[in-house]
Amino acid sequence: MGNRVHSLHKCPGSPASINRDFVRHCPSQSQPVDLEASMKRRFQFCLLVAVSLLTTHLFAQSVPEIAFDSAPNLLKLPADIYLGEAAGVAQNSKGHIFVFTRSGETQLFEFDQEGNFVREISPRNYSFAFAHTVRVDPQDNIWTIDEGSNMIVKFNPAGKVLMTMGRRPESAEGDVPGGFNFRPVLPGDTPRPAQPYSFSRETDVAWDAAGDIFVSDGYGNSRVVKYDKDGRFVKAIGSAVKGKEPGQFNTPHTIATDKQGNVYVGDRGNSRIQVFDNDLTLRAVWTGMGAPWAICITPGAKQYLYSSDAVGPIYKMDLDGHMLGKFGTAGKRMKEFGWIHEMNCNSENELLVGELLNWRVQKLELHPEAK
Repeated sequence: MGNRVHSLHKCPGSPASINRDFVRHCPSQSQPVDLEASMKRRFQFCLLVAVSLLTTHLFAQSVPEIAFDSAPNLLKLPADIYLGEAAGVAQNSKGHIFVFTRSGETQLFEFDQEGNFVREISPRNYSFAFAHTVRVDPQDNIWTIDEGSNMIVKFNPAGKVLMTMGRRPESAEGDVPGGFNFRPVLPGDTPRPAQPYSFSRETDVAWDAAGDIFVSDGYGNSRVVKYDKDGRFVKAIGSAVKGKEPGQFNTPHTIATDKQGNVYVGDRGNSRIQVFDNDLTLRAVWTGMGAPWAICITPGAKQYLYSSDAVGPIYKMDLDGHMLGKFGTAGKRMKEFGWIHEMNCNSENELLVGELLNWRVQKLELHPEAK
């Protein structure tokens, strides 16, 4: 069955999260004489215990290989249209495939369920600068996440803009990259605080059943932000500064939710997945699956999580923390991978994989029953 990932253990009398209350309420074994020194020792001890209990390592050597195939010639493009880096890939309820690509310019393409080209959505859109990911929500709305413009845009299925989040910086505004009065943050400077409604190279988006929005933000900031369905700020965890402690981030690169509303964050720079409840209270930290560039969670009664390092393997896990299998290696041939940047899993055994280095999307069919 593989190794199991455990949820956060609670220190007696403390809340189930790593925070100051956790440390303050963690009981000591003796009554100190020096109160200040005692509190410092208690803090260090309890933090060490909490982190060790919270973090579970997944060791891949005992994980079985999953047999799989890749469909050849998946996407059929017109003669005068080319696919560049496949930064984002998603699929709607009809099986249509959406690719957010970095080519001569950032473009959003739609293909039908057979891979035939349908259209380009919103050509020369003001928010399209440097594609990062694309997602399709349960209502088949299409969401583009563009790290170059610091914007997320929600399109309806017809391609009409329904909502924008964030704002594209412009040189005319002065103190922005490329601006006439730009002042970069230098080592030793006080970091600029993250703002509720602004992003700094955000990376991905997910939703819960109520339509609340979760954004991983990103390369510039190091946080996860929750908004309600209308884009109103609710709360954030993390900050503008990279960190390695539980609840901190170093390039939160990918995000997904399960049907209970739990939030899974691929904390790529820290080579781990952090699991939060719907209120962004930390529940678990998973390590041992490489640096998660892309994660996706399957629908259905029994859900599974797939996590990929840049060049493979892709790991299959259940949401109780069992690692069930892995597959794939680096390369340029079919069934090999070059910088997997986004995955879509609309079922347990069918995945779409967008690659940067190989400029393609592969459709993978898994055969877990094969030996």
